Amino acid sequence: MKNVLVFPCGSEIGLEIGRSLEFSKDFNLYGASSVDDHGLFVYENYISKIPFVEDDNFIDAICEVVKKYKIDFIFPAHDSVVLNLSQNQERIGAIVVTSPFKTCKICRSKKDTYELFKNIIDTPIVFNIEDNLKFPIFLKPNIGQGSKGTFKANNIEEVRFSIRRDASLMLLEYLPGKEYTIDCFTNKEGVLLFAQGRERVRVSNGISVNSRLENNEIFLEIANKINSTLVFRGVWFFQLKERADGKLVLLEISPRVAGTMSLSRVRGVNLPLLSLYDLMDVNVSILLNDFNIEIDRSLSAKYKMDISYKNVYIDFDDTLVLKNGNVNVSVIAFIYRCLNKNKSVFLITKHSGDIYKSLEYCKISKELFAEIIHIENDEHKFGFIKPESIFIDDSFSERNIVFKNLKIPVFDLDGMECL
Repeated sequence: MKNVLVFPCGSEIGLEIGRSLEFSKDFNLYGASSVDDHGLFVYENYISKIPFVEDDNFIDAICEVVKKYKIDFIFPAHDSVVLNLSQNQERIGAIVVTSPFKTCKICRSKKDTYELFKNIIDTPIVFNIEDNLKFPIFLKPNIGQGSKGTFKANNIEEVRFSIRRDASLMLLEYLPGKEYTIDCFTNKEGVLLFAQGRERVRVSNGISVNSRLENNEIFLEIANKINSTLVFRGVWFFQLKERADGKLVLLEISPRVAGTMSLSRVRGVNLPLLSLYDLMDVNVSILLNDFNIEIDRSLSAKYKMDISYKNVYIDFDDTLVLKNGNVNVSVIAFIYRCLNKNKSVFLITKHSGDIYKSLEYCKISKELFAEIIHIENDEHKFGFIKPESIFIDDSFSERNIVFKNLKIPVFDLDGMECL
């Protein structure tokens, strides 16, 4: 297995790389961050306190991590990290999963990108403050990502105020139309194997939280022009936005994974994984399932707790099997996680029928349980529970009695997500 480091691993980009590689039999994942972000809760192999990318000691620290953990590949999960790691590729001792430094450098600068492509594809009109400006005007940092530091100015006073705060801001034409991301893959021969567009329907903090597939011949035409002008290797993407007349204009290009590339991944095109295989000189091909799909994202939660337990006691009625007769797949998944961690799972129930026949009817194997404890209605469950245990039951009265007598953690179904 090859060892892969993701930095910073808790960004939306880093989390998507983790999801893309976590089940691969060929790669062992490591996550690292400068501050303890969400990656701490997601990556099993987590490395903290890496200096920030702007720090003079950043590359030295990365080199130490590469040596200590025998890292073979590094996935940069932030635009500044892409540029820094690609520039220092020879020092690092691991392969940086991105395009050549020259490409990364041009893509990091909006000014350089627009200058390179202005006679090849449509790029935004760039103004000077002395020009006869037609408002609104969009102000964007030359070097930036997402929507950070951007402003829509409606008059010259707002333009001047914004420039006083950040002299690096570019004055661009305002593009009011739809925005698209085109996820791309270029193989080791420089051939563009994949270019899939998606509309950025709803954006929050620069992240596309709702996106749906969009097919347009112009996307592929522009992708080929970009691919013929810059040298790419592996995964990359570019973004377009419509003018009022519907004409598409280039916003940016980035030689890295995008957080919403999951929309292609679930259809069969795992761009981070393909990039690794391509860098290992494997001849890769594209297998794309032919169905339409839309993604919508919200905040999700992971938990860390200070409880320790060896045994789990779970109720049957309305817990393992819901009131509509369906098996609670979340509980089944939790049982298997417990078994993977060598914890003992006990089924404890006052089920009115034959519990073994009910399990068989629901196609739940009795072998999942260290013991099946079938008790009478007038008996108390706490009398059958061993020390170092947790208890899961939909009934408040059952949980309350167990908690008062044993002082162990007790959980309803809605509280199990922390487990």
